[in-house]
Amino acid sequence: MDRRRRRTRALAPGPVLLFLALTGSAALAADAGPPPLRAMRWVPHDADPVRAFATTPAECLKLPKDADAALSVEVGRAAFRTPVLLGGQAARAGINCETCHRSGRTNPDFQFPGASGDPGTADVTLSLFSSHRGNGVHDPKPIPDLTGPKERLKVAVADRPKFIHGLITEEFDGPEPTPAVLAGLVAYVGALDPAACPRTAREAVTAELLMSDARRALAAARAELARGDRPTAVLMVASARARLGLIDERYAKLPAERERLRAADAALLDLQTAIRAAQPDANARLSRWLDAAPALEAALKAREPRSLFNRERLSQAANRPLPANPS
Repeated sequence: MDRRRRRTRALAPGPVLLFLALTGSAALAADAGPPPLRAMRWVPHDADPVRAFATTPAECLKLPKDADAALSVEVGRAAFRTPVLLGGQAARAGINCETCHRSGRTNPDFQFPGASGDPGTADVTLSLFSSHRGNGVHDPKPIPDLTGPKERLKVAVADRPKFIHGLITEEFDGPEPTPAVLAGLVAYVGALDPAACPRTAREAVTAELLMSDARRALAAARAELARGDRPTAVLMVASARARLGLIDERYAKLPAERERLRAADAALLDLQTAIRAAQPDANARLSRWLDAAPALEAALKAREPRSLFNRERLSQAANRPLPANPS
């Protein structure tokens, strides 16, 4: 072992810091109590709250015209947004693919204690997350933009399935993905195209945006259920539930809306059980949930100004000043 490796190992955080990172106790160390949003655990304390939590990069997604190909992209898009895909410590921390690759892009604010160096970097060989690739060395790398030129990703198209499979099962010790989920993730990454980027570089994070993600995931669940792929359908429902969770934490002080959200989540939990058990009414229950979603969304939008979707309230809750010219 050379001196450089010894020094790098010495700088690697110990297990106590890593435990605190997972439980949230290390986040915003200057503040008392847990942060109002779970994702605030892995950004610098001085991060711009508007950029980091009130806005997100616009997604540059070009959906194929072929219905089957488009469904595969939607499956991958939903899987990309649920911690259940990765499993293990990442799932317990609430980390999914989008944590580092927001809207399929990068995340200049990501700084997970023990897994990052400078903001926007991550250690992909961290022993905490991987028993396969952990090397005991703190060696974070810049998080790539998946929408950028594909040659910069240094992974040939033919090698993407193996590469993504390794990320899930080895880098994060996640469960074996279904063939449809793996193919979907490959299709989703392939459909991220800089030519498809909207004119507006960023968009507001709203209840409507997250509810749209949930509905898209459930539409994919319904399609996979029709195909008889129950495990993939269950993961799609998990993705929808994860989006509801992101909404729920922003309504922490609004009990009526939170009660509605938790009832909606409980219905999805029951739906997962029904799908696993191959209950014949699972598809009808899924359709009923989707039919009821607009009313839930309308109720959430009506109270959104009093939630942490509101930029001023979010900045106050994070104990961070609102920038003079938020972008």
